[in-house]
Amino acid sequence: MNEPASAPDAETAARWARLLDVLRKLPGAVVAFSGGVDSSLLLLAAREALGDRVLAVTARSATFTPLEEESARELAARLGARWEVLETDVLSDPAFRSNPPDRCYVCKLGLLTKLRTLAAQAGDAAVLEGSNADDLGDDRPGRRAVEELDVRSPLREVGLTKTQIRALARAHGLPNWDRPAAACLATRVAYGEELTVERLRRIASAEQALRARGFVVVRVRDHGATARIEVGADELPRLLGREMRVDVVAELKSAGYTWVAVDLEGYRTGGMNEGPGAGGRGPGKE
Repeated sequence: MNEPASAPDAETAARWARLLDVLRKLPGAVVAFSGGVDSSLLLLAAREALGDRVLAVTARSATFTPLEEESARELAARLGARWEVLETDVLSDPAFRSNPPDRCYVCKLGLLTKLRTLAAQAGDAAVLEGSNADDLGDDRPGRRAVEELDVRSPLREVGLTKTQIRALARAHGLPNWDRPAAACLATRVAYGEELTVERLRRIASAEQALRARGFVVVRVRDHGATARIEVGADELPRLLGREMRVDVVAELKSAGYTWVAVDLEGYRTGGMNEGPGAGGRGPGKE
């Protein structure tokens, strides 16, 4: 039986109150909504502060899985928010498909530009995205697009950390309060290697096979014909058990890989930013 969620501490509650105050001053909002815990809490707060003057928008792209879109749809419905899907087709842009170190900037600039158009049509609403206070220390090329387009990051503005966001999400009954951080599928491919629909689908299929076997934190780093699996350090012993190992190898070969390797360091952010040619960039949400 699950224990009831405890009330957030005084500091967290005060930041939540400030968040609502910030949002109430807006004429309306278009929320970039991935369905992760950050954007879910932001959408919850925007709905509480602005009522029906809120639109949640989820990007549809080969870099995200249909399951992520479905999860976003269900969460938006749970929060009673208007919700739209925005087709982005980022792979049609050579500047993104070539997979440069600033690919996140290229992607986010295109998405947020479209959201600004939607916001203007909705009566000059503000465009909101879910960066938090912990993101200040990371090298995030996508942040440049946020700043260039004058997009608001209310969670960050009021100083909410990831831990506080999870505590608030749990207290408000959001089902994804403890969901592991996710990142777009492009982060599984080394910079400079072309991104294709086939490659991204292969990664998605491989990761889904691992999640279906109960692994919680999963990345399949794509090295051409080789899949390098990262799972949480506490999950490594189960992955390396003989029967599990045999089954996982078979499933990842079925997904399209020739060789299957396990990274014995386990999952860590920025797992594709290590080694020669990685460019020395910070981890970001990978």
